[in-house]
Amino acid sequence: MISSMSGSDQIAQLLGRVPIFAGLTPEQLRDLASVAVPRRWSSSEVIFREGDAGDTCYVVQDGHVRVTRNHSDGRTITLAELHSGDLFGELAMFGSEKRSATVEAAEDTTAVALLAGDMRRLLLRHPDIAIKLLAAFAERLKEANERISRQSFQTVASRVAGVLLAHTEEIAGDGDGAQNVLIRSTRAEIAQLAGSSRESVSRFLATLERAGLVTCGRGKVVIHDPAALRRYIY
Repeated sequence: MISSMSGSDQIAQLLGRVPIFAGLTPEQLRDLASVAVPRRWSSSEVIFREGDAGDTCYVVQDGHVRVTRNHSDGRTITLAELHSGDLFGELAMFGSEKRSATVEAAEDTTAVALLAGDMRRLLLRHPDIAIKLLAAFAERLKEANERISRQSFQTVASRVAGVLLAHTEEIAGDGDGAQNVLIRSTRAEIAQLAGSSRESVSRFLATLERAGLVTCGRGKVVIHDPAALRRYIY
């Protein structure tokens, strides 16, 4: 964790964990850290909204953030959840772009902010970083396309089961041998990730609960048999 006593070396260490900065020398990372600004947000605080002007990108230090967009039918869809070492807001590096999504803190979160001007100067000095950044964009586009495909062709049950299984694997590995995995997510948060309504998620969770596969509580779901969720994914 970055503390007030640690200085730019700790920030440089954080930046060194970001894949696009992996080729920088320790001295170059310290130079970048010298212009980074620590930031902090409380749980559920909006960092920026879709359509806002942006001139800053961020690297998550502790906690995690949720990237969302509003669908034309009124739903809010979660595009990604980003954790320590993840970069977001990077489109701000390419001129006066409007924010393409809303980002909010999913829990108390700290990060460092990098101004677009500083990042553009870095890209000019190190073209290899630009190539890595393009690869990162391509990977996020691939993930977004896969999410759109799932939400277009899979049933609600399949999408929700996929979200629960993904959370389980994040907490307990591949999930095949795991039992009684606690997921701290509300029905609304699961609905956003699944591209569904809260009511549809609640109905499917009730089905799983009657089958003895989950136990639901306020803001949490205990997955008793994660492997059994695979039966609902098709």
